[in-house]
Order: sequence, then C-alpha cells, then structure tokens
Amino acid sequence: MKEKSKEIGSRVRELRELSEITEDEMASYLNIDVETYRRYETGEEDIPASILFEIAHKMGVDMGLLLTGEETRMHIFTVTRKGKGVEVERRKQYRYENLAEKFIHKKAEPFIVTVEPRDGKPKTNSHPGQEFNYVLEGRIRFYIHDNEIILNEGDSIFFDSSYEHAMEALDGKRARFLAIIM
Repeated sequence: MKEKSKEIGSRVRELRELSEITEDEMASYLNIDVETYRRYETGEEDIPASILFEIAHKMGVDMGLLLTGEETRMHIFTVTRKGKGVEVERRKQYRYENLAEKFIHKKAEPFIVTVEPRDGKPKTNSHPGQEFNYVLEGRIRFYIHDNEIILNEGDSIFFDSSYEHAMEALDGKRARFLAIIM
C-alpha cells in the first residue's frame, strides 16, 4: 500500500504545483498542519479518503484521477465489479474501496468501507460536507460530536461530516458499510 500512497501523493503534488497552489495554502484549505500535508504528498502517510475528496474538489478534478492517474471519462454510467474498486487506506482503522473512480463530475464519492475490530476508541476525523453510511455487514459503534450510536446491519446514518466522527466494529467481528461522501 505504501507504493500506492507515494503514487497518489506524487499526483497530488504535481497537480498542486501546476495549479500554482502552495503547500501552506493547501494545508490551510484542508484545515490540517502543513507537515501532515507534506507527508501526504511524499507518501509517508496515507491520504484519508475524505481529504483526497477535498483535494480533488480544490483542484477541480475527479478523485479518480488522483487515485489512478487516468482521466475519468464515463459520463452516462460506470460499473465497478465486486472487489474491483480502487482501494484507499485511511488511518489504518478503515479500508475504503472507491466504487465510481471512473465516473466524471461526480457530486458524491461512494465507497465500501471495511472496519476491522480493534481495541480502544478510534481516532475521530472531520471533513467538509455530508456523509451517508449504510451498514452492510456486522455492527458498528458510530461516534459523532458527543454521541455514540449503535448501527446494526441494514441501519443507516446521514450526518454533517464537519463534526468529529469515527466508527468501530463491534462483537470482535469485521464490519462493512457503504459510505457516500458529499
């Protein structure tokens, strides 16, 4: 996965430089410190999917370009076969599989997210926009703002993702959910 992180970081850096945006400006836009941003560009740290979504928005490109290096072309439909979406690792606690990386001008990014069981409360994050999560498998404890909500298979939540949030798998079992970031 490290090689993939370096490739994505390199594409982000190249596009940022072509857009004449400084590292400081990008870090400020993303509301993160510049050192963290630099680690994203060098591939030392995986870029969270929500941050990658914001970078694509700032640069005026589709997230698929950042993930694959290929221009997105599909504008009527795109099909992603089971297990064939582009994977993005996020904070080691989640694995994201992008389900529409080839579709151009998306208004949202759909992912299948896998959460493995771990000890301890997960780190929270936030990002601009809204998010919809639908539990496909397992049970999840969802943290948002000062709330904890248990979501079972078939349950969903729609929320303002600018609030700190996190998910954890329960019962010592892996959980999977559909996440749509808007």
